[in-house]
Amino acid sequence: TLAERANLAGVQHILLVLSGKGGVGKSTLSTELALALRHAGKRVGILDVDLCGPSIPRMLRVQDSAVHQCDSGWVPVFVGQDKAIALMSIGFLLERPDDAVVWRGPKKNALIKQFVTDVAWGDLDFLIVDTPPGTSDEHISTVEALRPYQMLGAVLVTTPQ
Repeated sequence: TLAERANLAGVQHILLVLSGKGGVGKSTLSTELALALRHAGKRVGILDVDLCGPSIPRMLRVQDSAVHQCDSGWVPVFVGQDKAIALMSIGFLLERPDDAVVWRGPKKNALIKQFVTDVAWGDLDFLIVDTPPGTSDEHISTVEALRPYQMLGAVLVTTPQ
């Protein structure tokens, strides 16, 4: 719909951060990349679609923040003294940040689609998408939901072993 398009209309580039396994530093890389781009004067957002292990709110010290609604959807949490990085994560929707998310595919896929279509990102130079480990339904759902938008590409995080 038109409203869906509007929420990502101001995003210039979308960058997926992926890996075939867990514990390789995807969330760390996503966070550091966002901070580096911000330091370079870019407008940056992070979409944390790691539904089972949403660590970015803790990395950016905003794990106690709440997400609010506006006319065009969810307002992301703004991070840092200058509130310069927009962040959306399931971590903000849980009662307690360490709560486990035990969902089957359809519910996870619906939330990912909602994150893509219902977050009011505003104008961003880069939207960094932190994905869960592996090559699961979440990855397919994320890529499918983002297909209509300008994709910059992906960073594949690997380990030397």
